[in-house]
Amino acid sequence: MKLLLVEDNAELAHWIVKLLRAENFVMDSVPDAERAEAILANQSYDVVLLDMRLPAMSGKDLLTRLRRRGDNVPVLMLTAHGSIDDKVDCFGAGADDYVVKPFDARELVARIKALVRRQCSERHVSLVCGDLHYQFNSREFRHNDAPLPLRRREHAILETLMLRHGKTVSKATLMENVFSLDDEPSVDAIDVYIHRLRKHLSVSTAQIMTLRGLGYILRTRDA
Repeated sequence: MKLLLVEDNAELAHWIVKLLRAENFVMDSVPDAERAEAILANQSYDVVLLDMRLPAMSGKDLLTRLRRRGDNVPVLMLTAHGSIDDKVDCFGAGADDYVVKPFDARELVARIKALVRRQCSERHVSLVCGDLHYQFNSREFRHNDAPLPLRRREHAILETLMLRHGKTVSKATLMENVFSLDDEPSVDAIDVYIHRLRKHLSVSTAQIMTLRGLGYILRTRDA
């Protein structure tokens, strides 16, 4: 899962990015609405964390622009006030949820996971591919009732493939979901991560297949 944080407080932004990367989210962070708008015109995110009050263009104004152009990315507003007026403004502009500063780390993570779960599936608590299970609540992979130990980027790739289970996923899509704006995207690195994932899944009935020139597909072995 890839998130975009729009927050002008550098110290708070650093804390949020560190917190969410530890939760296996791929994070991009920008300090103003103008840069965020430009990025959102060209990249897709699973959730946007948007500060209500930003320099120049406000978070509310950015959100209004996004909704007017038909961008329905889930948005979690970060607001310094929990007043009824602020809440009404958030939802009136098209926000999906909000959290009041200062917020507890557990609450922020829980609200993000709830938005992701709502976005990905309103009917399922988990996804299954053979004996590989993905739990929406914890974003955890399990094989034979045991957690699958994955590094952050391995997790990001397998999550991307699982959420598109049975469909071809291009290398370009994997790169977009694995690398942040601060990284140098590498096609070769994707091959390395796929190789590692195949080792993890060597005893599983779920397998990652290569479709030359197209990308990869996660499906049940011998399906």
